[in-house]
Amino acid sequence: MKEFRSVNCNATLRYHDLPGEGIPIIFIHGIGCASSFDYPQVASMNGLDQHRRILVDLIGSGFSDKPKNFDYSIDSHACYLEEFLTFLELDDFVIYGHSMGGAVSIALAIRVESRLRGLILSEANLDAGGGFFSKKIASYNEDDYQRFGHNDIVQESISSSNENWAASLSVSSSIATYRTSCSLVDGSSPSWRQMYYALSIPKTYIFGSNSLPDPDLDVLTKQHVDVLTVAEAGHSMAWENPEGLATAICAAISKI
Repeated sequence: MKEFRSVNCNATLRYHDLPGEGIPIIFIHGIGCASSFDYPQVASMNGLDQHRRILVDLIGSGFSDKPKNFDYSIDSHACYLEEFLTFLELDDFVIYGHSMGGAVSIALAIRVESRLRGLILSEANLDAGGGFFSKKIASYNEDDYQRFGHNDIVQESISSSNENWAASLSVSSSIATYRTSCSLVDGSSPSWRQMYYALSIPKTYIFGSNSLPDPDLDVLTKQHVDVLTVAEAGHSMAWENPEGLATAICAAISKI
């Protein structure tokens, strides 16, 4: 695992940099997750192994540092990731972002659009309000979430057989999880959706088939976003059908 020291947040980001001759793909994970946990199997499958694959653990998650004095907003995540991409000297790459990582990916794409070949999102947060778990997390106050809320959410995930997420959430910073959840609920102005539509690069949005029907399917298509579906999977498609997700990402890149 490699390291990058961010000046912007005075913390170390850790990542896998898997070699390949194809266009680099930056993997950005969802809330309470880590790319080092979610994407090694996906990245090894169905032609993705021909690409350089950079699996990022966001600050506050996985193996990366977990500073207590960082605000963990969506835009602040995008800020240090822009710094990271400059450090890597990448001028031609694709970003893949899932769920909360999709909002981070949009904020990052706005910053680096001139260097970006395409943006691939899977069931991303496009609007304020958050998702099921981020709403629940943000409903606590910060002190309560640190004292008992984080553990409650982990135990609830175990009880509902969402053990993969419970495992990765348990090693995520409670402060990071809480503050990022609040940022998702608060949203952005302009919205991530508006920023996404404004990007002039090729855009692909991936749904798990078990998440459909979804009104965004038709809405995104009308906005000239290429929509793909991963069979036999819901929101957690990297765990539920990694081969199908790899195939969808490859299909998206083939159209760039």
